[in-house]
Amino acid sequence: MHLLVRRNQRMGLLGTIVFQLDVRADLSADEAESIRRYKLEKTLLYTWAELTDPGSGLLGVASRIAFRAINISVTVEDLVTGKRIECADIVEMLAAEEQIKEAAATFKQVLEAALQFGGEETVVI
Repeated sequence: MHLLVRRNQRMGLLGTIVFQLDVRADLSADEAESIRRYKLEKTLLYTWAELTDPGSGLLGVASRIAFRAINISVTVEDLVTGKRIECADIVEMLAAEEQIKEAAATFKQVLEAALQFGGEETVVI
């Protein structure tokens, strides 16, 4: 698996700069098959924030909808198809990029382990 990362920027509606981060995984056929076989598409790799108190009633529903609109999350499926993340500042974008890189590296280890089932490995200590 290779992680393709592209940084970009655009002008926002009020003349502010919006920083864009595009990420996509380039998978081998075996890796893509492992994702399908083990149903890993919905596996969450990165989330910007977590909703600690979803609330209740109509206000709770409204807060959950608003939270989903502003939250940044990346799943395995997002990496496979490609995902654009927009950030208000460059520091936030760089932090998201670093965490996505770490999550992708960990997920690569998961895929490598999935390819080893039914086989044997010799570990040199």
